[in-house]
Amino acid sequence: MSEIALNASNFDETVLKSDIPVVVDFWAPWCGPCKMFAPTLAKFAEVTEGKVLVGKVNVDDEQDLAMKYGVASIPTILVFKNGEIANKKVGGLSLDQLNEFVGI
Repeated sequence: MSEIALNASNFDETVLKSDIPVVVDFWAPWCGPCKMFAPTLAKFAEVTEGKVLVGKVNVDDEQDLAMKYGVASIPTILVFKNGEIANKKVGGLSLDQLNEFVGI
């Protein structure tokens, strides 16, 4: 499974009730840094399959979710563990930084 498109209807079930860590990328299609980070996140999703879920929230389509989680700049990456925010970063990361950020 690759990245999961997250929205208001599937966020709680997919992210907050997950038994494994979830990385959520808040992004927008017009965002240059988001586009630069996307291949790294896709590779991360591939190499951590089964250990970490990776989801993406389009802030243009899901403004309420972005507001709920205090997303003011994009990309913003949140790590959820046991339904709680465990880590937050504004801006992209390298694959090694992402592994460290998630704690795997």
